[in-house]
Amino acid sequence: MPSHYSCAEKHIWSVPTPTGSQLLPACGIAWGIKLDGTTAVVVATVGDAATRQGDFYEAICFAKEKKLPILFVVEDNGYGISSPTRQINPRALDVVQPNDWRELDGANVGEMYGQAAKAFAHIRAGKGPVFFWVMMERLSSHTSSDDQKLYRSAEELKRCEECDPLKKWKEQLIAEGVISESDYANLENEIKERIRREFADAEKEEDPSADELFLEVTGKFPQLNDEVLPPGKYRIGDTVNKTLRLGLERDKRRIIFGEDIEDPKGGVFRLTQKLSTEFPKQVFNSPLAESTILGVACGLGSYGKRPVFELQFIDFIGPGWNQLVTNICCLRWRSFGQWKCPMVIYAPYGAYLPGGSLWHSQANEAALAHYPGLSVVIPSTPEDAAGLLWTAMHCEDPVLFLIPKHMFWAERESAEPIRAIPFGKARKRQAGSDVTLIAWGNTVEKALEAIQQIENEASIELIDLRSISPWDRDTIEESVRKTGRVVIVQEDTENASVGQMIITHLTSQSDLWNSMVSPPILVSKGNVMIGYNPIYEYAALPDVQRIVVAIRKSISMKQQRSVAAAVSAAEADERGRHARPHSGQEPQPRPAIAATNTQNITVPIMGEGIRSAKVVALLKKPGDRIELDDALCEVETDKAVYPIESSFAGTMGQWKVEVDATVEIGQELGTILVESADHVEGTPREPVAPVAGRGSIPEKPRPTTAATRREPALSPTITRKLSRVIPANLQIDARWDAIRKAREAAKKKNGRNAPSPSVMIAWAVVRAMEKHAPFRRLILEDETIVENENFDLGIAVAIEGDRLATAVVTEANRKSWNEFAEVYRKTVDETRSGRVDAMNAPVVISSLGAFGVRAAAPIVVPPSVGTLFIGSAHREMLRNGKQNETAEVITLSLTFDHRVVNGAGAANFAHEIKEQIEEFMIPVEETRAAKS
Repeated sequence: MPSHYSCAEKHIWSVPTPTGSQLLPACGIAWGIKLDGTTAVVVATVGDAATRQGDFYEAICFAKEKKLPILFVVEDNGYGISSPTRQINPRALDVVQPNDWRELDGANVGEMYGQAAKAFAHIRAGKGPVFFWVMMERLSSHTSSDDQKLYRSAEELKRCEECDPLKKWKEQLIAEGVISESDYANLENEIKERIRREFADAEKEEDPSADELFLEVTGKFPQLNDEVLPPGKYRIGDTVNKTLRLGLERDKRRIIFGEDIEDPKGGVFRLTQKLSTEFPKQVFNSPLAESTILGVACGLGSYGKRPVFELQFIDFIGPGWNQLVTNICCLRWRSFGQWKCPMVIYAPYGAYLPGGSLWHSQANEAALAHYPGLSVVIPSTPEDAAGLLWTAMHCEDPVLFLIPKHMFWAERESAEPIRAIPFGKARKRQAGSDVTLIAWGNTVEKALEAIQQIENEASIELIDLRSISPWDRDTIEESVRKTGRVVIVQEDTENASVGQMIITHLTSQSDLWNSMVSPPILVSKGNVMIGYNPIYEYAALPDVQRIVVAIRKSISMKQQRSVAAAVSAAEADERGRHARPHSGQEPQPRPAIAATNTQNITVPIMGEGIRSAKVVALLKKPGDRIELDDALCEVETDKAVYPIESSFAGTMGQWKVEVDATVEIGQELGTILVESADHVEGTPREPVAPVAGRGSIPEKPRPTTAATRREPALSPTITRKLSRVIPANLQIDARWDAIRKAREAAKKKNGRNAPSPSVMIAWAVVRAMEKHAPFRRLILEDETIVENENFDLGIAVAIEGDRLATAVVTEANRKSWNEFAEVYRKTVDETRSGRVDAMNAPVVISSLGAFGVRAAAPIVVPPSVGTLFIGSAHREMLRNGKQNETAEVITLSLTFDHRVVNGAGAANFAHEIKEQIEEFMIPVEETRAAKS
């Protein structure tokens, strides 16, 4: 259940977690109040970050348009979780009218009370909505999983404490003599004690029962037998209009709202013609805003009205999807029945009327029916349209009423009065005994045409499903048990569809499955949209010919399926006479047969993201003896040099690659000739009794191969640490000129003892760490984050046996250039020789540029907060003023732990490293001042 408190008795609505989604339902509730003419007021609060949601703007527009009795309160605490918002909210960007909004100090209780009283008076005078923009501080982290100390300074957090409205209110009351300090302390303790007792009482409550899970998904469907319309000739368009009119007459709470539905147009399909003239206080045009239509309907239904709202086409529901799935479908369930939103959303639906294409002709019914709490009904006749719509208007839960637009104006005579139709009850349009044919909506007409074409070839039972959520399992099961065959015709896409749902249900019932003599067949639109050209539209949709072919295919299968019968004793005895006699003795092993097999040597998977490697050594020659686990060759990747070892004993065959070749993962490198015995057939086996019906043919043994166990590339400790990391990666190019010049100058001066480019880059990284505190932090085992003024630097080193180690330059920032260069070289060499250092380096450098790797995404392992990969130097086209030029660059790829630093901070750090590299010069000073 949501953590947000709600209580229908106290008129506190159930606010959802997706931000801003409550604002349009709040407008719906306010509209209901205005329509009833009461003095109630709606207060809707929202955070400043959520003011960038589209529903925020739609809600403001609707509130102003209708002059709704609603107070909007934006609580501006300056952050959206960790992202600062003061410069990007709609007021800062001049998107909303400044004069509309009253800026208030949220820490000033007296001011808030006084301004709220004025706002309520304004609203109750019928002057429309009021908008507060309340400046306040967020006094704690966003949630228990958030730590605002990561992105807010200590000074800022200290200032927050002074902005606590309760603290300031307490000080004001005491200063004014309204209450003494001791009385306030007693009152505060009394409240705390009451809350503790309530917590204790809650802990003693029994856990909920799993049996309650499905309670309040929906309420009970109405069981009506009302006469809706008298006998006569009708079209679907007629019966929808007449049923809506009857609903407006019978219940003044019923409201119709939609695009272009008022007279003189009366809707794009004329479904509401004359209704706004006859019921001007119940029928209204909506803005061209589907989220408003659905969100306001949800609020109106919650308030107690009976909204029946129109979408021009069901294809347009996309902008309102948030309201549909966030509020409408789950409001009853998430509030355990305290809040409901009875409502009908009706819309033209489907194709078979060329020219509509993508946004006027899709079905997409399965996506709608997917969500619990929402009923979806689809009539195919005028009678069903009236009967289902009448039931929908009396439901206590939301209903989508989809009207096949191709059949709007097909006239049909009803000899009997048209009555309400229960949901989840299919109509048997034609009885039959050979094939069950299931359809709904537009495809019912196509199914009827197919039956006419089949004529006497088969007896077809046609079932019009009418309601796809809920759907009539009983009627379909009964029919399939009788016919043994089923063909389903749907207009929707095949993927995850209603037709597939029905087939899954039928085939999961063992008795049904065993009674079927033909596999189920689904005739469906493929995984494609409806095209603009009629040729494309009809090619996509199920047509009569496809349905006929499916029926004929189904009836062509005549075999009878049944459960295998138990074998009688007499049959078993007869079978035994023809079986090979069994002596009860174990079979003798056969002599082993020597065989020579050829096993391929391939490049193994060597780590995430590695696709190729370079062959650096071939360690075996053709004809050499090979033992298990012998190293055959070595390949080099971005991470390290890997030996490829043998999983077989034998003789080296031939190599298919040469040294320095670049090879792909999985590529064949060479062969091993393996000598082995046919040990499987020669191994004694337990005696096995003959199988009835198989005679004397023995079962062939399966060959087995030995598997060699390997240690994982990363230790379990590292893998465990990685599971907590929230990694992010960014890359930036740095010009190489300065490093190259410095290296050349150092070689002229020091020869072979000149510091390497890696040392120079490491020096640049240390200088950047000095300027960017987040990259001097460590994250400990208990997820505590600590920041050090003096810090270590790590360097990733590949060591023997495909293992990785980290060389650590301790207190790197306190060393002079000469000290740093010497310690760097010595530490890396000792680590390659097996030295292991305690790893407390905030940043680790991984450098594989010598192998031609330009970029990679390294991993970051706690306690480090970042790993910097240094790519190989290469040339890129760069902008220099108004001209492009080629320049030698390296790619810096920084992976950082998002728990410690955000993207902007990491980008600043990477940019600082870039500048340090591009401006690098070997320091002249021999010593560097020590840092305390």
